[in-house]
Amino acid sequence: MKSGIDSIKAVLLVLCSWLAMAGSALAAGPAGHWDIGLYGNLFGAREYQVWVPAGYDDSRPLPLPLLLVLHGCVTGPNLMGEASGFNDVADTEGFIVVYPRQNVTSNPARCWNWQLPINQARDSGEASILAGIVDKVKAGYSVDPHRVYVTGISAGGAMTSIMLACYSDVFAAGAIHSGGMFKGATTISGSAYALLAGSIYSPDSNGRLAWQCSGSPSPRPLPVLVFHGSADLTVNPVNGQQAVRQFLQTNDLADDGLDNDSVTYVPTSTYHGQVPGGRAYTVDTYAYGGRTLVQHYVVQGMGHAWSGSQSGLPFTDPKGPDATLITWLFLKDYQR
Repeated sequence: MKSGIDSIKAVLLVLCSWLAMAGSALAAGPAGHWDIGLYGNLFGAREYQVWVPAGYDDSRPLPLPLLLVLHGCVTGPNLMGEASGFNDVADTEGFIVVYPRQNVTSNPARCWNWQLPINQARDSGEASILAGIVDKVKAGYSVDPHRVYVTGISAGGAMTSIMLACYSDVFAAGAIHSGGMFKGATTISGSAYALLAGSIYSPDSNGRLAWQCSGSPSPRPLPVLVFHGSADLTVNPVNGQQAVRQFLQTNDLADDGLDNDSVTYVPTSTYHGQVPGGRAYTVDTYAYGGRTLVQHYVVQGMGHAWSGSQSGLPFTDPKGPDATLITWLFLKDYQR
């Protein structure tokens, strides 16, 4: 165990050194900045903000990855950017961050309406708007189409499940923070129950529905990271467990088109970690074909919050592991 911990420390030391050097190199170029956009289709229109990272040059030969970040309720792009800290990571790692904004006319609390069937299908509802925003940003910036990712928290986390399920050809991987599985609810009343006690639907059945939403592709692995606090009283942690099982089932179908348990609901490894002076956490890793396919972080004692954020904003917890850096390090390894 000690050798494993020493290896992890060595990797983190190298990473920190690299980030410091990258930050110094980018400091000589243009500073990171916000751009604002608007996209609309038959299902409505949404504003969005783009964080263009430091040193960005649209004439560069190597296009940048893109990360779509979906905020939770009663917040928006600026607060989500500050709470998560993705913009700082983008400046050093070199990727574009896109933050759509939910309309108060569509939801008074600015929640993404993940529980409505119109938004749970490809080329329909809010899912189609978010996909359209991604397409517009890809057309307007130097973006690597093979390295497009999605993440979100709470209602944004549940919406992340929809985008991964229905646009698996667009997103190479995704991360669900304090959210739920694809079609965890299909009514407003059902969503209230799911938040309280978990979905009434089977993760295995919904795993097939998720696979079918992108047209039943095979082979097409769909790597997913799930983050949840064990003391989340807003979104019951069972929702995170259901999301893990649902995407394992989706991947079981996606690898060869068969429901044959080629991808099983048994972790290949479990790691118990501790943030110095902070919270303990558990990481279950599900590997397939020599690569991590699904990873599940459970942060002990954490409520409904973005883990590791030092922003001091509501719905953040500075004592948990750094969900922002963990998310990016998970996503960046995958290409579509």
